[in-house]
Amino acid sequence: MTGPTPLLALAARELPLKEPTAKEPPRAPLSVSEITQQIKSHIEAQFESVWVMGQVSNLTYHRSGHVYFTLKDEGAQLSAAIWKTSVSKIQFKLKDGVKIVCRGYLNVYPLHGKYQLVVNELQPKGIGTLELAFQQLREKLTAEGLFLPDRKKLLPPVIRRVAVITSPTGAAVKDFLQILSRRTKLTDVLIVPVKVQGDGAAEEIADALHKVNQLNGMDCIVDCIVVARGGGSMEDLLAFNEETLVRAVAASAIPVVSAVGHEIDVTLCDFAADIRAATPSEAAERISREDVNRHRAWQQIDRRLQDLADRQLRIASEKLASIVKHLIFRRPEQMIESRRYQLDLYEERLDRLMSRRVQLLGDRLGKASASLDALSPLSILSRGYTLTESADGCVIPSASEVNIGDTIRTRFADGVVESRCVARS
Repeated sequence: MTGPTPLLALAARELPLKEPTAKEPPRAPLSVSEITQQIKSHIEAQFESVWVMGQVSNLTYHRSGHVYFTLKDEGAQLSAAIWKTSVSKIQFKLKDGVKIVCRGYLNVYPLHGKYQLVVNELQPKGIGTLELAFQQLREKLTAEGLFLPDRKKLLPPVIRRVAVITSPTGAAVKDFLQILSRRTKLTDVLIVPVKVQGDGAAEEIADALHKVNQLNGMDCIVDCIVVARGGGSMEDLLAFNEETLVRAVAASAIPVVSAVGHEIDVTLCDFAADIRAATPSEAAERISREDVNRHRAWQQIDRRLQDLADRQLRIASEKLASIVKHLIFRRPEQMIESRRYQLDLYEERLDRLMSRRVQLLGDRLGKASASLDALSPLSILSRGYTLTESADGCVIPSASEVNIGDTIRTRFADGVVESRCVARS
């Protein structure tokens, strides 16, 4: 709640206090609570029902369910509130900047010394309440993509059963059945009785839509649903502009035909439905075909199926003929001999590759052996050199490491000679 109006100025205007005279004894001063209570009684008695026009600002939807806003014009502003019990009665969405005309009563809140207008009834200024609510809800659902063409479902080519959600006693169902029976005898009609006007009508129609979708495929097969009623004023068609019903129509898995009102009547149900019919009679025409036309359509389908079967049979026959002409079926032994010949060629090629590989590895081994022999000390002995070792096989590189009396071994290329050192020079 914003824009409070203090009570002091009002109290000065409405309840002026007289200055005590010399002849009159001074009055006892009033407490704040007492004077506020007098102001509260006076204001609430004088303004128990008043119409006020202004522009909405500082709009707040409180979590308690109450709505608070400021009603203002060029010269003043007035705090206002709508209690939770009255919010549900508003048929359009309040927004900042909207000009409204509202009826209510002034209420004084003593604790803060402020007053406000408690609104019981309101309507937009310059446009009808129902029309504004229609426009606001249409904008909201359009923004959600609920009316996009991509969401529309096509009617099946042959409709064997249709569920008609409507009043069983209205003219709409009579017109629908009359047109449908004249055009075809092959479509069953399931009447789902509902209210099409008044409180609870939208919820009843939405519930019928849900039930038909739930039962579809279990107890019966429904090819499409028709939501129908005759024409009327905008108030009469109010149920078909309520969000509950519009969302139920859009959510239906079964295609929905909206046949509400006369040709000039447009409802949000029409936008959400998969097909819009101007009248219930047109809906009957849209979902039915003349028996002659139906028979012609079946003949066309039969010819298409026959052509498709002939084409598939011809393709299969050509494939079979091609397979039969294959060499493996005409001369299987030739195929076997051909594979054996290829196997012999692979075997010869493998032998050549293995021989070449062995020769290559042998050449590499010979070269490595020659290199190893060239580095071996034993190959040096073959050229006349000797290798002197101690008795335990250690190489003696210098004469200084041999003592007199030591046994030494001299290795030649063709053998080993042992000797004893008797002198050293």
